[in-house]
Amino acid sequence: MQIKYSPDADALIIRLRDGKPVDSVDLAEGIIAHYSKDKKILEIEILDASKTVQMSELNVSLKGAHAVVA
Repeated sequence: MQIKYSPDADALIIRLRDGKPVDSVDLAEGIIAHYSKDKKILEIEILDASKTVQMSELNVSLKGAHAVVA
């Protein structure tokens, strides 16, 4: 998973998995889910992120997450 913020675009992108988006759906105003061909969510995009997300409090925790090593 990757989380990227673009201050120029004021967009926060949460990439859940690799792949090429082929479709998108507006989940709410300014929140877009991008889907793969097989309907899996690849990323979530938040527009006007500084108005929606308190960037100073953005915290990513992997506590309790399971990792698979191949």
